Amino acid sequence: MKRGSITANNTVFLLLSFEGPDHYSLAGGLGVRVTNLSQTLSYLGFPTHLIFVGDPRLKGEELSNGGKLILHRWCQWISQYYPSGVYQGENEKLYDFNESVPWFVMEHIIKPAVAQDKLVIILGEEWHTTEAMCRISDLLRSNSLRDKVVMFWNANNTFSFHRIDWGRLTYSTTITTVSRYMKHIMWGMGLNPLVIPNGIPKSLLSEVNEKLVTRLKKSLGVDLILSKVARWDPDKRWNMAVEAIARLKTRGVRTVLIARGGVEPHGEEVIYNARSLGLKVREASSREDTLEGYFEAIEGDGTADVLNLKFHCPQQFLSIIYHTSDAVLANSGHEPFGIVGLEVMAAKGITFTGSTGEDYAIPFYNSIVLETSDPKEIEFHMMYLEEYPEEKERMRQAAGQTAMQFTWEEVIKNLIRKLEYQTRTQGLLATPRRIPTLEPYPFEFREAVPRHETVLTRSM
Repeated sequence: MKRGSITANNTVFLLLSFEGPDHYSLAGGLGVRVTNLSQTLSYLGFPTHLIFVGDPRLKGEELSNGGKLILHRWCQWISQYYPSGVYQGENEKLYDFNESVPWFVMEHIIKPAVAQDKLVIILGEEWHTTEAMCRISDLLRSNSLRDKVVMFWNANNTFSFHRIDWGRLTYSTTITTVSRYMKHIMWGMGLNPLVIPNGIPKSLLSEVNEKLVTRLKKSLGVDLILSKVARWDPDKRWNMAVEAIARLKTRGVRTVLIARGGVEPHGEEVIYNARSLGLKVREASSREDTLEGYFEAIEGDGTADVLNLKFHCPQQFLSIIYHTSDAVLANSGHEPFGIVGLEVMAAKGITFTGSTGEDYAIPFYNSIVLETSDPKEIEFHMMYLEEYPEEKERMRQAAGQTAMQFTWEEVIKNLIRKLEYQTRTQGLLATPRRIPTLEPYPFEFREAVPRHETVLTRSM
């Protein structure tokens, strides 16, 4: 008798990614995504394997979450020669990943699971895993097992799309992406991916400490606080942000931009532009990795127009900044999903998004959605919100409600439904006699990550 749905008792998940939970493996949002997704799946009871390019100094295989999450650190023998991070020695690691992962997956994960009458679901992430996914599919076909395994490959961005053999990948896997914006880009390439959004840890919904918010406001001593957290990249529209600060300053409104960028060279252009506009830029460095150290770094004489944070900002501190700010400028010109905007909403902050992948953003309901790259648009909306403070408070509350719909627990509900559809087309699940409702689920969607657990979130 065929199983009726995907449950923790009949399904094994396997995630493939270059990035992962190790500090060595975290380079951006991808590492955060696969870490939180794999953790949440395992906390929900699913046996979950994560294969990634791991820290060469740690165990090659590590069990966590009561043995439900198995970390497989790959390419460690190569990584020991490249200590700077996951993408150092990228080509050598990619070759080893493609040559060794498919065989390992077949012999040590898929065959044992199928022998126990388990469903196997493989989720590949980004262009680095495309060749391995295709080779796994080929191995499954040669072993008459392809119909026993569901394979989804996900595009988080358009990076290295030119390197992908799309015909082969489409034949081998079901393609997914993170937003309707990305789906439309891929439509133009003759592709039609399923949309499964990103998520945020449920722990981000915790209330922000109002005493710390008051302290931050008092220490800055200005009329308006704006903030922006992003890589120094032209797509992030940093120059639009600093030009808006200059326009507000010309109006006589004392404004500060709290800026947290990366290490990219575009940052020098942005800071030069800010100074050329007559803005005073101050670099803030923390002497210790504590909340007190961060506050001491920010506190000054109140004369800076741009406060350039030169220290790592953990999520707890970012949430304080987001909640304190009169607006957080997530105003990218190209944003496949926009995870920062959701993190701001979780902190009940006011976010200004672009008009690309931020499907969750509803103009003047839970956010301000910018339609142009003109800094006057930021200036206008800031003055509007200052004139109607009740609108700011209403938007903050709506933002918090929106964030609740995008926790990883909620995203996995979406994922499971898409997987069940694909699994039924492969004949692995029985077709239901009636249309299923969203509830109940065959497993409990409790809070997946206990409050005491550390959950990775974006810091830039």
